[in-house]
Amino acid sequence: MTDRMPVAFIGHGSPMNAVDRSHFTEWRAWGAALPRPKAVLVVSAHWEDTPVSIGSTTRHNKLVYDFYGFPDYMYDLKYPAPGAPGVADRIEGLLSPHLTIQRTNRGLDHGGWVPLMHLFPQGDVPVLQISMPTTMTEEELFLLGRELSPLRDEGVLILGTGNLTHNLREAFRADPAGPPPEYAVAFDSWVAGSLINGDSKALQSWQDEAPEAFRSHPSAEHYRPILVTAGAAASADVGFPIEGFELGLISRRSVHFD
Repeated sequence: MTDRMPVAFIGHGSPMNAVDRSHFTEWRAWGAALPRPKAVLVVSAHWEDTPVSIGSTTRHNKLVYDFYGFPDYMYDLKYPAPGAPGVADRIEGLLSPHLTIQRTNRGLDHGGWVPLMHLFPQGDVPVLQISMPTTMTEEELFLLGRELSPLRDEGVLILGTGNLTHNLREAFRADPAGPPPEYAVAFDSWVAGSLINGDSKALQSWQDEAPEAFRSHPSAEHYRPILVTAGAAASADVGFPIEGFELGLISRRSVHFD
């Protein structure tokens, strides 16, 4: 294991990516190339809760199947990774001097367990999830990541999971085999450029500065995990192990911060 863990953001996409080899093969290759973490801390688009809430610290025998209308077998998938109680205690120590912290028994949602099934397919890396508070501004979410960054020196992989474009209403009408629309490409490219340039202010001001911001994100939750991960990464070098789109216009771009 290297002295300092990278930070990662994954475009998790559809829950069906849990079983779709055309998508999860790239996740497996990326996971195999990552240094093995002592634990993974997940910040998902699918858990917005105030105050900062810490999820289950025991083995993840009960997942959150927070999707509807999928094949029955999707609700039988398992990822019984160990919990990470020590990481939970460490997070409470880092944040509680100035933030209210709440403990819960919430399990992993699909924004976490779907990609983790392939990043670490043996399910033997301890996992902890925390919420992304709705009351935090974009700047506060970036600073939250910055406050969590000491975990990197303790072997923890901080993993944000969302999508850099996420207009499901248009995705359901799009041709999945066709080229992505120009607005989605423009927004995705703008985020990539801002990350490469280390422009954290632009990332935080995305609703004002990015092209077609509100069309790309009618609601903000799938964008906001990139703020936490960018904050945790600080001025790290950036790479994109996975790019492209699914469902016609949902960005699959994933980010590796060294």
